[in-house]
Amino acid sequence: MAENPVLTFTEKGIYCPDGGFFIDPWRPVDHALITHGHSDHARWGHRRYLATHQALPVIRHRLGQIEAAGIAYGERLQIGGVTVSFHPAGHVPGSAQIAVERRGEVWVVSGDYKVEPDGLAEPFSPIRCHAFISECTFGLPVFRWQPQVQVMDDIGRWWAANAAAGKASILGAYSFGKAQRLMAGVAPIGPILTHGAVEEITAILRAQGYALPDTVRAVAGVDAKTHPGALVIAPPSALGSVWARKFGPAEEAFASGWMAVRGIRRRRALGTGFVVSDHADWDGLNTAIRATGCERVFVTHGYTAPFRHWLADQGYDAGIVATEYGDDVDDATAEIAE
Repeated sequence: MAENPVLTFTEKGIYCPDGGFFIDPWRPVDHALITHGHSDHARWGHRRYLATHQALPVIRHRLGQIEAAGIAYGERLQIGGVTVSFHPAGHVPGSAQIAVERRGEVWVVSGDYKVEPDGLAEPFSPIRCHAFISECTFGLPVFRWQPQVQVMDDIGRWWAANAAAGKASILGAYSFGKAQRLMAGVAPIGPILTHGAVEEITAILRAQGYALPDTVRAVAGVDAKTHPGALVIAPPSALGSVWARKFGPAEEAFASGWMAVRGIRRRRALGTGFVVSDHADWDGLNTAIRATGCERVFVTHGYTAPFRHWLADQGYDAGIVATEYGDDVDDATAEIAE
């Protein structure tokens, strides 16, 4: 690495020495720039936060009382000796890539991203840069997503078949981003019921102006009898739970990029899995990296070793950055006691 790089990698997170700030740090710091509201990227304990205006409502909901400021997409802000700007990442509503520029040299931190527009999150916008710090959650060729319209049609047919058989349809999906993407993308054939963790985020996004259908929070007294043929959207941890059993006869499914791996589906004892991810697939990762025009790539969280080798073979100066990010781990322990 060149002397005095724009960004460095520390035990607290990605750090900008000339700006005095961190990007998505996993240890408490004074000044944190946050790419999006999932809890592996937006953590409690920082003194000051900066995120897009669209991301802040969910971040505040999850972290409570914090000192935070918002920034518009594309707005340029001078911090110390660098200029920063936030650009759509396409991951979830409000998500951003963060560009850091110093004397004409641009580094971009991707956060989490996907390149296919989903009709809800602000579409991914590639940023020309010299160095790109990219996630690679699904950095293997086996991970190639079908077009969203096709997957939504598959989910719709599953829902319709269950309704015709007198069963509820319980769909597991991360409560922020994936859940709302599904409810907005599937053609409605009946009522949509939501777990409390999903409904709280849905209400926040709806109040911000994101186009979401009407939903009903599945509290006591709201079940398959009161809403026959319903689609129930809940965190993955709710599948197979006492909470899920209150809907009576039902079919369960899980929507995740990991459903592309048969072994994972078997371990979860799921008969049905829909391959839907808010992360870029193999082709998306390569498309995004090429679009930056960068020469240097650092890969984080995911299949980092094989993806780094692939990038090196393509002529990139490629390295691996150890981080403490995960696959939207905030929902792994979602409350299911309602």
